[in-house]
Amino acid sequence: MGDPADLRSILVRRLPLTRLRDRYGASPLHLLLVLCSFALALYAGLKLLKGNPIAVALWFVGAALIHDLVLLPLYTLADRALQHLFPTPDSRTPQAGAGRVNYVRIPALVSLLLLVVWYPLILRRVPGYRVTTGLSADSFLGHWLLITAALFAGSGLCLLAGTVRRARGRKPPVHKR
Repeated sequence: MGDPADLRSILVRRLPLTRLRDRYGASPLHLLLVLCSFALALYAGLKLLKGNPIAVALWFVGAALIHDLVLLPLYTLADRALQHLFPTPDSRTPQAGAGRVNYVRIPALVSLLLLVVWYPLILRRVPGYRVTTGLSADSFLGHWLLITAALFAGSGLCLLAGTVRRARGRKPPVHKR
C-alpha cells in the first residue's frame, strides 16, 4: 500500500481548505477578516461620500499630498538623525542598533498620534467646548505633555534596563510560546 504519512499527505492535499491555504498563502480566517475589512471600508466610504463627495475627495488628495511631500521627508530626516545619534555597534549586524532607535520612535509615534487625534482640544480650538460640556479645555495641553513625558521616561527606563542587562552579560528572558 504505501507509507501512512504519504497517504495522509495525499488526503490532506485534496481538502478544499488546504488547497485554499496553499493558493492564498494564509488561513481561510485571514481571508474572511480581510474581506470583512474591505466591506467595512466600502460601507464607510459610501457613507462619507453621501454628504459632499467633492470635499471628501479633495481631503483625501490633500492628505496624501501633504503626507508624501511634507511629512514623509520630515520624519525620514528625523529618523536619519536618530540613527546617527544611535549608531549600530557592529556594522555586520545592522539590526543591533536599530532596536535602540525604537526607544525614541515608539513614544514619539504614540505622542504624535495622541496630538493628531486630540489637537483641537490640546490647542484649544474648540470654541463651544465649555458651553457644551461644562468642562474647561485648559487641561488638555498639560495632560498631553505629561503623557508624552511619561512615555519617553518609560522608554528611557526600558533602554537603561536593557543596557544594564547586556552589560552584565545576561541574556534577555526567553518567552515560550
